[in-house]
Amino acid sequence: MPNRLADETSPYLLQHQHNPVDWRPWGEEALALARRDDKPIFLSIGYSACHWCHVMEHESFENEAIAAQLNADFISIKVDREERPDLDHIYMGAVMALTGRGGWPMSVFLTPDGRPFYGGTYWPPVARMGMPGFPRVLTAVLDAWKNRRAQLHEQAQTLTDHLQAGAVAVGSGRPLDMQLLHAAEGKLEQAFDFRHGGFGTAPKFPHAMGLQLLLRLGRRLKREGLVDMVRLNLDKMAAGGINDQLAGGFARYSVDERWLVPHFEKMLYDNA
Repeated sequence: MPNRLADETSPYLLQHQHNPVDWRPWGEEALALARRDDKPIFLSIGYSACHWCHVMEHESFENEAIAAQLNADFISIKVDREERPDLDHIYMGAVMALTGRGGWPMSVFLTPDGRPFYGGTYWPPVARMGMPGFPRVLTAVLDAWKNRRAQLHEQAQTLTDHLQAGAVAVGSGRPLDMQLLHAAEGKLEQAFDFRHGGFGTAPKFPHAMGLQLLLRLGRRLKREGLVDMVRLNLDKMAAGGINDQLAGGFARYSVDERWLVPHFEKMLYDNA
């Protein structure tokens, strides 16, 4: 029997309508139910082209035992980040503040009034690759909700204050001067892989905006070194498996640092 997502229009949400998880769309009805039942909220945010979103759905959200645990102890909400980029932005900030990294599926635990207190991205159904199993995460969060509620609310408020302060700073209207551009350039150069191209290590993403910034600064400041970084990056990508030699276009990211093994979904915003 379909769950409450069956009435939604988002293709991503409709993909989850037959999960045994009692998913609810984001809205006052779900938040009011969490307040009434005094339950924490499990918020899962993803999108249709996200590989690991589909993996977590298959491994955990289609698992009857895990679904029963979610249905008994949490109010579960599914959000399509393409439909609600505002929620995606807010809660991604929370996950990055908590863990130092972000990604999808985004998995966040909230108080009934919507304040985040714990989160992450993909969790496997059993512990592996240094990650705890998702059922263990659910058990630990429920224990904290029942037995350390004051500490949990304190963390939620601290995190909310941090996110609000960041939002004020972003909207402060500071002009985009050369000092900021040079600071961004320095960070990009520091992270750049001068052997294989790209930024950091595996997995590697195209990071088109970073390349565009380096290219523009190189032209404006007549610094060929910055242009050479962009050229190296694009040459390595073009020669690697991330470039679809048959159908055209670039995959979303490479599993390895040499651009050889792609994750096969393609994103319009990268290829544009």
